[in-house]
Amino acid sequence: MSVVNLFRAAAALPDAWSSRPLGEVGTACVKVLRMDELPVEEEAHGTAEVLLVLDGRLELSVEDAEVTVGPGEMYLVKAGARHAVRPGSRGTLVIVEVPEGPGGDGPLATDGLQGAGPSAPSPADHALRGGTGRSA
Repeated sequence: MSVVNLFRAAAALPDAWSSRPLGEVGTACVKVLRMDELPVEEEAHGTAEVLLVLDGRLELSVEDAEVTVGPGEMYLVKAGARHAVRPGSRGTLVIVEVPEGPGGDGPLATDGLQGAGPSAPSPADHALRGGTGRSA
C-alpha cells in the first residue's frame, strides 16, 4: 500500500459524512470522512468503532452522555452502543471499525490511558483519550 494523505482523501469525498474505506488492518476497516457542522441521527453498529479526530472536533451523544473529542484524540464506541453526532462537529475524522472479540471484549485496552476529558457512561465505554488540549 502506498502513503495516503488523510486530509486529501477526506477533501475528495463528494459529501460530508460519507466515508471512504482506506484499507484493512487484520479484521479492522480504516475509513476517513469529512465532518460538517450538522448533526447525524442516532445509530448503533454490530462492531466497535474507534473515532480519531485529526483536526476540528467531534461532538457525540453516547448512551445519553455528551462527549467531545478534540484534535489528536480518539474515542471508542462499543459495539451496540447508541450514539449520535451533535451539532458543531467539524473537521477530519478517521474511523476504525473493530469487530468485537469473544465475550464482548474489543481488542483495545483502555486501562490507564484516559485523559482529563468529560466522563463517559462507564470506563469500559470510554475510549483511549490522550492529551489535554480540547476544543471548546
